[in-house]
Amino acid sequence: MFTAYILQSEIDGRYYYGFSERDAETRLQEHNEGKSYHTNKYRPWKLVWSGTFSSRSKAQDFERYLKTPSGHAFSRKRLI
Repeated sequence: MFTAYILQSEIDGRYYYGFSERDAETRLQEHNEGKSYHTNKYRPWKLVWSGTFSSRSKAQDFERYLKTPSGHAFSRKRLI
């Protein structure tokens, strides 16, 4: 199981787009425990969207898309 997910900081409302080989709840817990350098200073985070994919490449491709300007617009209009 591979997951692409979107987190939102409860501090300032910024979004974080990620990918995990685990479920999104487990990954969220790791972000909130400060185990990720990139998200450490904006915690706590809440999970606003997650999607499960059958292959690693599909999940990573979707995560990369979400990080583009077009993906940001899509996620804000359709996912969150």
